[in-house]
Amino acid sequence: MHYPEPISKLIEGFMKLPGIGPKTAGRLAFYVLSMKEDDVLDLAKSLVNAKRNLQYCSVCSNITDHDPCRICQDKQRDRSVICIVQDPKDVIAMERTKEYDGLYHVLHGAISPMDGIGPEDIKIPDLLKRLQDDEVQEIILATNPTIEGEATSMYISKLVKPFELKVTRIAHGLPVGGDLEYADEVTLSKALEGRREL
Repeated sequence: MHYPEPISKLIEGFMKLPGIGPKTAGRLAFYVLSMKEDDVLDLAKSLVNAKRNLQYCSVCSNITDHDPCRICQDKQRDRSVICIVQDPKDVIAMERTKEYDGLYHVLHGAISPMDGIGPEDIKIPDLLKRLQDDEVQEIILATNPTIEGEATSMYISKLVKPFELKVTRIAHGLPVGGDLEYADEVTLSKALEGRREL
């Protein structure tokens, strides 16, 4: 069945989003059609506003509406520690813990030779510029526990050796409430590696 062009265009637009296939895009399109016009206009304005008014922080590369971002401007944060993450959403995850009070550096990806992504394609050169500041004493590598994330962490740890910084990696292992029988071998081996004395 062929939809009228406006609906087809809307479905095509939704399908450009990650994880949205034709069926979900169709449901979203018909849901939008059932919404009040004011709500649709608010949604459209929010999309345009986010695209136009958000940028990357000139210091840490996190997404922000002010430059530098609020975290980089905050004088109460520990400027001797930089936590390196892959994506802006990782900053939000770290902030939710309320355990970390240092600064961040967002790489916007991970090294992945299979996908043609090298160190120069992510924000590693910007990180090296930041590390020339004598105030930085430690970097925390908080990349994802994937092959690409591990490769990126290893690359950065070797690259920053001349800076004589403390380099740490976040622990990996079993989630709280998880069962050993359901854990894969890699997760279990990381949990064993990261064990600590009680």
